[in-house]
Amino acid sequence: MASAALPIVASEGGLSRYLNEIRKFPMLQPQEEYMLAKRWREHEDSDAAHKLVTSHLRLVAKIAMGYRGYGLPIGEVISEGNVGLMQAVKRFEPDKGFRLATYAMWWIKASIQEYILRSWSLVKMGTTANQKKLFFNLRKAKSQISAFEEGDLRPEQVAAIATKLGVHEQEVVEMNRRLGGDSSLNAPIRTDGDGEGGEWQDWLADDSASQESVLVQQEEADNRHAALTEALQVLNARERRIFEARRLSEDPVTLEDLSEEFGVSRERVRQIEVRAFEKVQKAVREAVARREAGALSLEAPAR
Repeated sequence: MASAALPIVASEGGLSRYLNEIRKFPMLQPQEEYMLAKRWREHEDSDAAHKLVTSHLRLVAKIAMGYRGYGLPIGEVISEGNVGLMQAVKRFEPDKGFRLATYAMWWIKASIQEYILRSWSLVKMGTTANQKKLFFNLRKAKSQISAFEEGDLRPEQVAAIATKLGVHEQEVVEMNRRLGGDSSLNAPIRTDGDGEGGEWQDWLADDSASQESVLVQQEEADNRHAALTEALQVLNARERRIFEARRLSEDPVTLEDLSEEFGVSRERVRQIEVRAFEKVQKAVREAVARREAGALSLEAPAR
């Protein structure tokens, strides 16, 4: 596909530098976008594909920001979103009459969400629903009480978060240390000049593969999208609605709203959510295991 390298969220520049860099790429007018898409689709013009990708990097960044509360490096989230964008460009059919952004949005979100699901299956953090809930909600809870100090939380902050999330105080302390290390990743950065300060998590190094490598990993990206789709198939209609609304939405639906939608109690909705999460997590692990087993069988030497 596109051969030119894309910007990355590098440790020396951080998120602010990346955002400034991608703003330099021009937005495309409808006719220009159409012609570039035709050149790529009919002639595999890599320069045309590169322009289509770079003109939508801001869209990826905007969507990725909606997933900052999962305790994952923002650079990796953006990188996964860019993989989805490249998949969208690869498959985009301009003659159908809609804009690339409309089509790409689904691919970007799907790639990021699959990355989150894959991370869930890799994070060693216990098995209780409360621990999982704490992992995915601690940062938001800290921000709500302005807990931006470095290091451990103060006792009253621990107590407030534990009460809000329904977990033990010791679990809050341990999870905060696990996610934040020696300092809070939510601590604000003070900058000199006009640049955006942001938070310390914005300046994490991106340890994922370079964008040059990502460009040639299209088949792997296809497999990841397939794993997400396959995992969600284990849910029935109600479980999938609740799971997506609570776990995959950029703006999660409240238990109260879902209880009214389905005519059941909030506690019943919570139970369905937990059960659906565990079923999807198991399906992801099994899908990964099958793919690894298949890869090993292909690599085994003939006897």
